[in-house]
Amino acid sequence: MRPTKARSLRIAFTATIFSVFAVSLVGCVSVGPFTPVAVSDVKSVAGTWQGMVYQSSTEREEITLTIRDDGSYDVVTRQTYGTSRGKGRIVIREGRLILEGEKGRGVATLSSNSSGDRVMNIEATLSDNRLLTAKLSPTR
Repeated sequence: MRPTKARSLRIAFTATIFSVFAVSLVGCVSVGPFTPVAVSDVKSVAGTWQGMVYQSSTEREEITLTIRDDGSYDVVTRQTYGTSRGKGRIVIREGRLILEGEKGRGVATLSSNSSGDRVMNIEATLSDNRLLTAKLSPTR
């Protein structure tokens, strides 16, 4: 039996809603000793952040995100088969970082522990509708 176009759209919509709900639940739970931190100014996260990107496939990519004081950013990802570059702008809404880039959009949250270590978690949708998550730490 072939699914109809309407059924396929319904399945895709339900999967998207479930993903957003799951991400919301994960965002509310602090991981280990890290607790969420509201961001009030882009300057507080300016600098270079590095970590890993996890796309809907199982392949991991290294990422470097450079945020400037004015909210503009450059991003470089390194995969097995090459390097990808992008740029965009960050705005702050309700303590979260909203990333608006040339290749997609996303939301980043900041967490910190009692030692002052910071972690940035990103959930994004690329322009081709692929979902990705990233976990970054500031470079020292």
